[in-house]
Amino acid sequence: MDKAKAQEEIKRLSQAIEEHNYRYYILDDPVVSDKEYDDLLRQLIKLEERFPALKDLHSPSQRVGTKIPSGAKTVTHRVKMYSLDNTYTIDELRDWHSRVLRGLAAQEGLAGQKELAGQKELAGQEELAGQEVEYLAELKIDGVSIALTYEHGELSWGATRGDGTMGEDVTHNIKTIRSIPLKLRHADVRDFHPDTLEVRGEVYMNLEDFESLNRSRKRAGESIFANPRNAASGSLKLLDSRITAQRSLHCFIHSFGHAEGPAFGGQKRGRSFETHEEFLGAMKRWGLRVNPYSRFCRSLNEVIAYCREYQEKRSTIPYEVDGVVIKVNSLRQQEALGATLKSPRWAVAYKFPAHQVTTRIKDIVVQVGRTGVLTPVAELEPVHCGGVVISRSTLHNFDEIKRLGIQRGDRVLVERAGDVIPKVVKVVEASSLGRQRFFVVPKKCPACGGAIRKEKAKDVAYRCVNPLCPQQLKRSLIHFASRGAMDIEGLGEAVVKQLLEQKLVKDIADIYSLSKEDFLRLELFAEKRAQNLLDAIAKSKQQPLSRFLFALGVANVGKKAAYVLAQRYGTLDQLLHASTDELDEIPEIGTIIAASITGFFCQPATQRIIDKFKKVGVNMTEPKVASQGQLQHKKFVFTGELESMSRTQAGAYVQQKGATVMAMVSPKTNFVVVGSNPGSKYQKALDLGIKILSEQQFKEMMDGS
Repeated sequence: MDKAKAQEEIKRLSQAIEEHNYRYYILDDPVVSDKEYDDLLRQLIKLEERFPALKDLHSPSQRVGTKIPSGAKTVTHRVKMYSLDNTYTIDELRDWHSRVLRGLAAQEGLAGQKELAGQKELAGQEELAGQEVEYLAELKIDGVSIALTYEHGELSWGATRGDGTMGEDVTHNIKTIRSIPLKLRHADVRDFHPDTLEVRGEVYMNLEDFESLNRSRKRAGESIFANPRNAASGSLKLLDSRITAQRSLHCFIHSFGHAEGPAFGGQKRGRSFETHEEFLGAMKRWGLRVNPYSRFCRSLNEVIAYCREYQEKRSTIPYEVDGVVIKVNSLRQQEALGATLKSPRWAVAYKFPAHQVTTRIKDIVVQVGRTGVLTPVAELEPVHCGGVVISRSTLHNFDEIKRLGIQRGDRVLVERAGDVIPKVVKVVEASSLGRQRFFVVPKKCPACGGAIRKEKAKDVAYRCVNPLCPQQLKRSLIHFASRGAMDIEGLGEAVVKQLLEQKLVKDIADIYSLSKEDFLRLELFAEKRAQNLLDAIAKSKQQPLSRFLFALGVANVGKKAAYVLAQRYGTLDQLLHASTDELDEIPEIGTIIAASITGFFCQPATQRIIDKFKKVGVNMTEPKVASQGQLQHKKFVFTGELESMSRTQAGAYVQQKGATVMAMVSPKTNFVVVGSNPGSKYQKALDLGIKILSEQQFKEMMDGS
């Protein structure tokens, strides 16, 4: 690239970045993901490094934020609020660590060791710099940076970061955040805080509160926030602090800004803190909230382990976390390393794979679920998000398409909700085709051509009413055989697909009429595999009524509802005689589930299938649990692989004792049973102090109860 082309590209990148800054900081309406923004900034920095004569003093690469809105009351930060450089890989983190070592070596005058300290394979050996380097690793909260100033122990003002030098005064809203004390505390009479103290933190919103806020805004016909960070930012800038007070904002303090005063040793800049860890300890004593997941790390290897650990645990944390901030722990070393115009050299962010990305909708298709519900699905241009490639995203229902204004060809913001399920958040660029190709609700089922309807006028979901619809049958068979239902090992999607293609089954009851010869006609089936599957099908006939009810796939009837019904009625025949009103009176059931049950069992097609199940000997009774016992109403969670039983079998034992199986660990959980290779549930149980049971301890508890 020649100088003229470089100048043109630098101008284009600068304008794009400034526009994104404006949308992010002022409008709270970003149209690109953090990763895409960082990529633009990196391209600009590389060009400026290659052509230094083209670098402008007002380049976006030299800025932290953007201008404060005209007319807003501003506050000048006593010490500049920097932004952080980002790393996206472990190798980039190692490179930053090497720069820290070289910087400290240079400050110590160890010129002869600078080259050696920069060698990648020796990057973890802090002694090469002539001094040890220890770090403090903290979760990077995806919120709004703020500065708080306390004078004589009382909160005097709070401000946003703004452009790093000046921020917007949001004191009236800061005071509504309950985790920010209006007065500092003392641990004891010897624990003095400074006359003036400025600290930095992050204001954020819990995911649960964010979802609740968006639901209420959606009901009111208001625009929804793209993510919790935008919700927190918008809430901080409201003129009416009464509304802010209702937004459930929280704050963690993470950095030191400025301190002075006689009560602080008479120093103008800071007290005699030696480390960042000591600073965080003082914040806790003085009543300021710090993140409980912060960790002292003696080496880079410990930092890397922390980053990997919390990248796995990310989905278990109740607020949005987009990475880890790593800081040199020694304040003396921080001062020696200094800062660039934009970022401190002693701190860096390790960013997790992006939660949100933008991509284009190639098409909108409709799929039919096992209960007949028609669900629109967006087929996307493949894009990396959260460590995986996303090519499809559910649009939930046709009302959601209308609300979002989505059409084929639109560029949209997509996120992985809970790190798992792709979700379209909003349109960021309408299709060049205009609004001429509106998506319309199909008039017939796309799978079978049958009629579709809403069960009630106010429902958002359309259903195919044909119980023999092939798409429903495929998904119904897979669900029927799943581990949580009839637990037929070997009857997976590939086998079900072949059974339907060869017309060996016409409904879910037909699987009990299959022969070995039928399975030998399928691909990859030999004698042993065919016999094993037949044995698994025969064994499933003995499952209790609760599992059978869940396996039938009645709309709105999950595992818990199925268990409640089976315990109450004992047999399927008793349940079939129950009226809608009678079912509605059961506290755990209610009107919607009651209507689903009676509506399902009154269909002639369902009655024919039930008769077929009875003829082949499927169990339709439920063993009663003891009405009293030490495990009555206790809540269990299982994680890891159990040796002597499956987790499904273990859950059945628990239910027979009157206890409940939970999918996730929460403060209401009583016991977590841990097998080999446990997942994040084990760590969460430790964090919450919940009783941990080994498999042997669990078996002893079952035998003794």
